[in-house]
Amino acid sequence: MNSPIIAGDEPALVRKARWGDHAAFDELYRLHAAAVYTLAHRLTGNPATAEDITQETFLRMLQFLNGFKDGLPLRPWLKRVAANAAIDRLRRDRHHLLDEVTEDQAHAENGTSASTAEAAGLLRRLPPLQRTLVWLHEMEGWTHAELAARFRQSPSWSKSIVSRSLAKLRDELETDAGHCR
Repeated sequence: MNSPIIAGDEPALVRKARWGDHAAFDELYRLHAAAVYTLAHRLTGNPATAEDITQETFLRMLQFLNGFKDGLPLRPWLKRVAANAAIDRLRRDRHHLLDEVTEDQAHAENGTSASTAEAAGLLRRLPPLQRTLVWLHEMEGWTHAELAARFRQSPSWSKSIVSRSLAKLRDELETDAGHCR
């Protein structure tokens, strides 16, 4: 018989999921799926692709749960897996990355603050590769070395793209502000 699941005890949920407890896995999914989906959606700009990446991330979690260290928070690892899956999609098939999100959808995302939704809206002005690099660097805290390694490029490549992309967004904001006066 399964014991009751307490959402705040993630290490216990991970241990139970390792042992094949479906309720524990369901609870881990419930706790983290929205954050994984939101990241995948921001990186790809495509709801269907974000759903695929979310499912792929949790399938990967099932495969690697036995090797996951006890006591470590699961969400950062899940978000890293989701980001890597989005990067793989970006490199493999660029037309999966369409900008279909409306401004209203950006504000409706679970747990999204107005400033985060505004940042996501600004990033939709960038092509998928630039959007992905800027989001991962500025919002998820990836270093240029990590981005470079993941994309099989040099750190200067990442720095250059992020810098040019941020400059482009600043210019567009200044232009938009000038039109509002």
